[in-house]
Amino acid sequence: MSFGPLSDVQAQEIQARVRHDIERAQRLLEIPLGPIEARLDLSGTTAGMYCYKGHCQWLRFNPWVFATDMALHLRDTVPHEVAHYAIHQQFGRRKVKPHGPEWQSLMVAMGANPSATYTADLSAVPVRRQRRHAYHCLCRDHSVSSTRHNRIRAGRASYRCCYCGEALVASSSDSAV
Repeated sequence: MSFGPLSDVQAQEIQARVRHDIERAQRLLEIPLGPIEARLDLSGTTAGMYCYKGHCQWLRFNPWVFATDMALHLRDTVPHEVAHYAIHQQFGRRKVKPHGPEWQSLMVAMGANPSATYTADLSAVPVRRQRRHAYHCLCRDHSVSSTRHNRIRAGRASYRCCYCGEALVASSSDSAV
């Protein structure tokens, strides 16, 4: 199986770190935490993500971002996402902020950086960028993504300027920006 720029050994390191951090969170919170699938299929510049839909839960990690600094992401990103999983298991659907005090407390207890974001040079990470399309309203020019442009053209959506409230209209050239 291919994990982009990561070797099989590095992919196994991530999986092992997920299991290790789940065990730590389980001990710290004194709640049972089952194993969770960890996928290496995330793209863009996001390092990791905790996902759930109904009773299905999984973690997603970006192999391209992990390749930029494997040690940093094993130390901070994996526990970050495992903490989201653990806090979700502990509090369920109750209103708990994603990076709130409960999550931060668990991150500190796990010895990880309780910051919600990180800064790194991601210029080597391949990112797909959407084309932009020229639109305007009564007060200014706008740049609309291809997704929104296609929705407007298909009649499935309309967008309004947040300043003047008027509907956005394709510029006469309708060329990509």
